[in-house]
Amino acid sequence: MEDRIIKVDYEDEMKKSYIDYAMSVIVQRAIPDVRDGFKPVQRRILYAMDELSLSPDKQYRKSARIVGDTMGKYHPHGDSSIYDAMVRMAQDYNMLLPLVDGHGNFGSIDGDSPAAMRYTEARLSKIAMEVLKDMEKGIVDYRDNFDGSLKEPVVLPTKFPNLLVNGTSGIAVGMRTDIPPHNLVEVINACNAYLKNEEITIPQILKHIKGPDFPTGGSIINKSELKEIYETGNGKVKVRAKIVTEDAGHGKTNLVVTEIPYSLVGSKTKLIENIIDLIKDRKLDEVTDVRDESSMEGIRIVIEAKRGVNIDNLLSKLYSRTKLEDTIGVNFLAIVNNRPEVLNLRQLIGYFIDFQKEINLRKYNYLL
Repeated sequence: MEDRIIKVDYEDEMKKSYIDYAMSVIVQRAIPDVRDGFKPVQRRILYAMDELSLSPDKQYRKSARIVGDTMGKYHPHGDSSIYDAMVRMAQDYNMLLPLVDGHGNFGSIDGDSPAAMRYTEARLSKIAMEVLKDMEKGIVDYRDNFDGSLKEPVVLPTKFPNLLVNGTSGIAVGMRTDIPPHNLVEVINACNAYLKNEEITIPQILKHIKGPDFPTGGSIINKSELKEIYETGNGKVKVRAKIVTEDAGHGKTNLVVTEIPYSLVGSKTKLIENIIDLIKDRKLDEVTDVRDESSMEGIRIVIEAKRGVNIDNLLSKLYSRTKLEDTIGVNFLAIVNNRPEVLNLRQLIGYFIDFQKEINLRKYNYLL
């Protein structure tokens, strides 16, 4: 019996097991690949939808079917995590370029939950077809799925810099990634500039990329710090809501919020509740009422000010005491050659360009 007992130092075993677990979470769950910008769950959802032929010109398919296929074939981690990831890819206030075309209740910017997957339907968006294009030409590698019964792509051959354009966030073990979304045209122009000069500097890239471009709008007020953020790969972006003034008559002025910080996605209602609490606590005596008039056409939060109030002072109070001005963390962490790395802006673009060269070379070799 003693011959079958393997003696292991407890401390060594704990270290090894924890490192294995941490790397599994980092590489297989929470951190995106630098090439296509996807976490495994997102990549598997899109691939499963492509296998179901859910192109933009086809009928919508029940979300439960898509989730079931993804979970049964490629991602055995529970249906809720798959559905949550799919819902996020369908929300235009979460992603600049939604990759899923959702039909039904897919939640709201206020934080309302989406309907259950048995009630909603989905298909791929038009831009998602540029993520999956030419896969039949052998341009990406495949690996065994979790039980070895099927093959799944290691990476998707996306034709646009998805990691920078749509951004991402994720919390792993001991590290996290926070990449804000950027304007597609600006990023493509930066890629073209990189192709013309691979020695391009980050200040030269920033002539094309002016900074993050959030789906919810807002203004970046610490633009002078962007150069350092993009050179080091981490920092903080300060975003302020866009507020316009409207004449309410009788000498009164309304402040109308038309764009909000990206951090308020899913908690716009809490912002309004916070302002109401400040009014009740007499910390915003200048305000008589606040109401949400947002619609399908856009955000519109109306803040009614008392007659004769100094609007500039009121704005300063709102920015300092509410989330109408907020800080958004930036950390350009991505998986490079199966290892997590913090990258600067030039490296992110460089890895994407190298990936495009690789898949195009494989495509034309296949065609030849």
